[in-house]
Amino acid sequence: MITDDDLYLFNEGTHRRLGEKFGAHPGPDGTHFALWAPNARSVSVIGDWNWWQHDAEPMHERGTSGVWEAQVPHARPGHVYKFAITTPAGEVLEKADPFATFAEVPPKTGSVVWDLSYEWHDGEWMSARGERQSLRAPISTYEVHLGSWRRDPDRPKELLSYTELAPRLADHVTSCGFTHVELLPVMEHPFYGSWGYQGTGYFAPSSRYGTPQDLMAMIDVLHQAGIGVILDWVPSHFPADAFALASFDGTHLYEHADPRRGVHPDWNSLVFNYGRHEVRSFLASSADHWLRAYHADGLRVDAVASMLYLDYSRKAGEWVPNIYGGREDLDAIAFLRQLNTGVYADHPDVQTIAEESTAWGGVSRPVEMGGLGFGLKWDMGWMHDTLAYMAQDPIHRRFHHGELTFRAVYAFSENFVLPLSHDEVVHGKGSLLAKMPGDDWQQRANLRLLYGYQFAVPGKKLLFMGAELADWREWNHEEGLRWELLDDDRHAGVWRWVRDLNALYRAEPALHELDTEPGGFEWIHYEEADTSVLSFLRKSAGGQVVLVVCNFTPVPRENLLVGVPFGGLWRERLNSDALEYGGSGIGNQGSVHAQPVPSHGQARTLALVAPPLACVFLSPQPGAAESQGRGSP
Repeated sequence: MITDDDLYLFNEGTHRRLGEKFGAHPGPDGTHFALWAPNARSVSVIGDWNWWQHDAEPMHERGTSGVWEAQVPHARPGHVYKFAITTPAGEVLEKADPFATFAEVPPKTGSVVWDLSYEWHDGEWMSARGERQSLRAPISTYEVHLGSWRRDPDRPKELLSYTELAPRLADHVTSCGFTHVELLPVMEHPFYGSWGYQGTGYFAPSSRYGTPQDLMAMIDVLHQAGIGVILDWVPSHFPADAFALASFDGTHLYEHADPRRGVHPDWNSLVFNYGRHEVRSFLASSADHWLRAYHADGLRVDAVASMLYLDYSRKAGEWVPNIYGGREDLDAIAFLRQLNTGVYADHPDVQTIAEESTAWGGVSRPVEMGGLGFGLKWDMGWMHDTLAYMAQDPIHRRFHHGELTFRAVYAFSENFVLPLSHDEVVHGKGSLLAKMPGDDWQQRANLRLLYGYQFAVPGKKLLFMGAELADWREWNHEEGLRWELLDDDRHAGVWRWVRDLNALYRAEPALHELDTEPGGFEWIHYEEADTSVLSFLRKSAGGQVVLVVCNFTPVPRENLLVGVPFGGLWRERLNSDALEYGGSGIGNQGSVHAQPVPSHGQARTLALVAPPLACVFLSPQPGAAESQGRGSP
């Protein structure tokens, strides 16, 4: 199974497909096991077929590679196993397989021999996905925690399986109009309350929800429904559980030995040693495994900032400078560049997405240009600034206008995703609706305005599950979402608004085609802090335009003059104050004629009504651009 070339690439740090070589691989003559434990005195395979005897299935070492192998005739799919590792000090550790493709249901910790064979039916999606998730495509993502997205009312304490969730999730995402789902980590993790961000299964999906084939079937169902699947992936740290990676062969193998580099102070977890070649091969192969074996369409890489900075969450004296005396983790930077280069070489039609919360330059720029090589980056600054602004009483928003307009300074410095994510609706932060000021009506109007603004400004979109329900309660991972809220038309109106925003975003090239390019955006109103009004144009590469007007106060703005490039009739496409969404019904009676008066640097002017706490989308009737070229009013 493992060739000399495999060992060379593994020890060099450039192997990207170790999932096909290491771990447990069943065949007609039993199961082949392979493990990296360079400092072990001896290693053996222990399992339920040999009554967990430490000396029953000894492994042999491949030269000086640190790799141990064994062919075990009696180990078959379904058998539970671990490795008995004798450390340099003579202690025997029982460790789960870092390369296991399946594991026992927690709190059990054994690895499971498994055959990953599966017949896929998503060929149509796979052949077209490159175009459907390019930077010029509409990408609107529904972020999901599987354990709490939906529960069966008859057994609310039990988790639904991948196969039970699949058709329901596909139907809901389709009805809402999202293009993708993003799953909080489905990799195996011992503590359910970590949401998967403290993972031990870098090649194994969580058995809480079923088998590997069950997860494949779920992704298959989503793909057949035309929905992309992004997986959260955590190469930044891992838990210190004794059965897993920590002190794996009795030495600090996967993590740094120095706690100033090897222990994460925020999460009390361990930090990978990115300077070790074999660790880089391990992580790169994990990424490839999810993209190749599970047909994932992208990886959202968690906590990238914690990887980039040696002093992340550390006080003076608690961190070790790099060789130049700086705070940048040069090994992590090199790993991320190598990772992204490898992913796009092997899977050019996927996206890697960085959750990176600082102003590090070039996160989503090519490696050859000095960047980290990610395809997209979460705009955490936009999220925090916008939520801080929206939490203000409208009477005070004029003093915080810059929290909205500042983003234009850096909006195209990266390829951004605009997230309203799970971290903002948990741990006492309150739901998005609960963050909004005002009475019951105003809070919902503000929430619709927030979503409208998110879909209007440049950047790909992400909403955490439940945002469409407008729940008063914050997210609780121990319970399913309160779907019964949709029986109340006030909540159903917010759901309809999200649905229609997605439909318009996908249908209008001006709203998505130049999401990451400066030519896709032009200010109209941006200095009107006293009225808290913003208006701007979104543009496509082919010349289509959409006008967006946002009124962040509860005062309707009558006869608001807005410059536009074309004459003729401008149609009101969406209005968050419409009655069907729960609004007051104020608007522009469906359309407005542009007057032949220049304003705001544009050739024509619209005299609009800007509804209270509302976002309005307008576009010129077809042919307006051509008629403007002929001098028509």
